[in-house]
Amino acid sequence: MVQDVEAAISDVLRKVDECERLLNALEQKQSCLNIRAIERDVVNDVVTPKSKSKTKNRAANQAALQLLMETYPQVFNRENVRPLKIGIQDDLIADEKVAKNKIKRALASYVRAPQYFRSLQEGADRVDLQGEASGQVTADEAEHAKGKLKEFHQRRREMQREKEKQQREQEKTERLSNKLEQLVALNKR
Repeated sequence: MVQDVEAAISDVLRKVDECERLLNALEQKQSCLNIRAIERDVVNDVVTPKSKSKTKNRAANQAALQLLMETYPQVFNRENVRPLKIGIQDDLIADEKVAKNKIKRALASYVRAPQYFRSLQEGADRVDLQGEASGQVTADEAEHAKGKLKEFHQRRREMQREKEKQQREQEKTERLSNKLEQLVALNKR
């Protein structure tokens, strides 16, 4: 009986050591991933703003876009996104109905949206401030828009994969932690 207990304790201790080794390996792997992400950001000169300022900027951009949509409903419309005239920023500034900084924010948000890239089809009419046709989308512009849309979707897929990978790693760590706790509890009996 004593030998069985000693063998069980020895087995539990071996399993605890194995769990600790696995946890250490996971922690080391996670720290390597974090270091790689930081290096990637530094190499690409990416400055990741704090979520609060990012949210603040996004809100300011959306407010500026809303102002343009209210001021020029025939041009800026989320339900009917149409290609804008080349040089429309200059026209908006000259019109002086909206501040220059708000125009830049709003246009940046508007023309970087996937809906805008989808609207850039070869031969589609571009619109001026009155909502009238003012030029057409060229084949090169349409091709560029397709590429940008493809990049957008690729980035979104990569972010989703990374999020799922992190979730799986977290679940795995939690499972190992739970098993370790169970082994420790068995050892205390």
